[in-house]
Amino acid sequence: MKLLRWVVPVGLAALFWAVLPVSASEGAPKGDVHRFKIGALDAFALRDGSITMPNDGTVVGVGEPPAKVAALLQTAGLPTDKVEFSLQPLLVRAGKRVVLFDTGAGKADWAVAGQLPASLRAAGINPEDVTDIFISHGHDDHLGGLLDADGKLAFANATIRLAAAEWAWIRQRPANAALVAAITPKVATFRPGEKIAPEITTVDLGGHTPGHVGAEIVSQGERLFYIGDAAHHSIISVQRPDWTIAFDVDAAAGKTQRRALLQKAAENGVRIYAVHFPFPGLGHVRPQGESFVWIAER
Repeated sequence: MKLLRWVVPVGLAALFWAVLPVSASEGAPKGDVHRFKIGALDAFALRDGSITMPNDGTVVGVGEPPAKVAALLQTAGLPTDKVEFSLQPLLVRAGKRVVLFDTGAGKADWAVAGQLPASLRAAGINPEDVTDIFISHGHDDHLGGLLDADGKLAFANATIRLAAAEWAWIRQRPANAALVAAITPKVATFRPGEKIAPEITTVDLGGHTPGHVGAEIVSQGERLFYIGDAAHHSIISVQRPDWTIAFDVDAAAGKTQRRALLQKAAENGVRIYAVHFPFPGLGHVRPQGESFVWIAER
């Protein structure tokens, strides 16, 4: 598909996103679901779409020569002039709870996205079935599916769960005024380390944003670590964890969190769910020299 243009929309999360247009022949978004288990829990990777950004040294691998980033991408057989990211919220059935982890980009014009509703239908789940929404952080590609096209709650029965520090950060951003007004009655805050369900413990991953969090999901001795945006790319973020991305509010803290997370995951064989890695975003990391390599499940 031919790249239409580089766009610079308003807002931190949308900064420098590159749009790949959807042709008219593609029609309505189609759902895509990957079903898997976490112990006794049913889990679903739900495709929402994708985002593409330029390899120009200002977005991914900030400050690194684009040729250096291109060489790394080339070794993985990937395009070298752009960097592609998937978008796949996670859904877990935990007892009577139906927990959605992030909501994708919605109908944002800087992403080829908006497939989440169709993916939910393909999984046999109605929006009203969702009881809880865990928001890892307040960027638009994670908040974008909270409201429908009319600005109303897309998941009317769900409690929206946010770290208290992140909710404070979201509220102070003027661009979020309409969103904040719509979701405030449904928001419940937590501190990192607290549980949002018996099987789900929140984990501090601050750096990407002030209150960025992940989640550890445990059932029958099996664990899955939902890492939010602690790592964005399965090659760049994993093999060069000290390279930064423009969207980290605190680049130094983000780099520290990323390396620590990957080190711990590699040492302990942690199963990871990465929302921006190639669909379905499931896998492990293992050591490779002074960095790591992503081993995808599928």
